[in-house]
Amino acid sequence: MKFGFVFSKADKRPMYQQIMEQIARRIAVGDWPPDTPLPSVRELAADIKVSVITVKRAYLELARDGVIATQQGKGTWVNRALDMERLQREELAGHLAQAGRLAKSLAIPERELLEMLRKYT
Repeated sequence: MKFGFVFSKADKRPMYQQIMEQIARRIAVGDWPPDTPLPSVRELAADIKVSVITVKRAYLELARDGVIATQQGKGTWVNRALDMERLQREELAGHLAQAGRLAKSLAIPERELLEMLRKYT
C-alpha cells in the first residue's frame, strides 16, 4: 500500500468514513500540511482496493467540511484555509474517547485516569 492506510474489517462504519478519518488524521498530525497534493481519486482507489465512487464520496465530504480543496483538472490538496486547531482537537477527542473506553473496560477510576493524563501533559 503506497499511502499506508490501514482499515479494519471489524469497523462497522462505511469505508468512505474510514477513508475520511485516515486522511483527516494525516492532516491533523502534520503528515500532510496545507497545500499538500492528495492522490487522485483513481490512484487512491486502486491503492486501497476500493471503488472510485467510495473515494469520491470521501473526498466530497472532506471538501464539504473544508478539510480539502478540489479543482477540476488541477487535482485535490489540503485546504490552505483549514482550521488546523479544530481538526487537531477532533483528533485529540477521538483519542481521549478511546482512552476512556479502555479505562472503563479496565475498571480504572476517573481519578486515576486523570492522574495518568497529567503525567503525559
